[in-house]
Amino acid sequence: MDISQIGPADWERFRAVRLASLSEAPAAFGSRHADWVDAPAERWQSRLTQVPLTLLAHEGTAVLGVVSGQPVGDAWVELISMWVAPAARGTGVAGRLIDALADWATGQGRKTYLMVRSDNTRARKAYERAGFVDTGIPDGWPAEEPPEHRMELRS
Repeated sequence: MDISQIGPADWERFRAVRLASLSEAPAAFGSRHADWVDAPAERWQSRLTQVPLTLLAHEGTAVLGVVSGQPVGDAWVELISMWVAPAARGTGVAGRLIDALADWATGQGRKTYLMVRSDNTRARKAYERAGFVDTGIPDGWPAEEPPEHRMELRS
């Protein structure tokens, strides 16, 4: 398995994995499949420009997973859009993607955090195994939104 960073020129590969993730795990993301399925190339390219780190885990042409990182303020990188293909779950793909993203954040002098829905027990457990600590639902979380926990990577 290899992990590679992709950019705007790789938008078609990103489109395929992102649509697969939104279709397979719709409750895990803030975006919806319907919001992206008909998006033009420029929107996909823009996403890969605005979010400075997107990593794909792959074996040959088969994409096993994806994760992105977005700097927040001066001290943090938020891990976003994490997904591992069902057939690759439990094989270490998630851990490798998380490690690569955390290394990128550390290289910038930043720490890593993520937000995960309270009802996504499988993901929360995977993040805990990777070294994340649940700091709870942030104060002031909107009552009309599904609750999400902030988890911070502790090394």
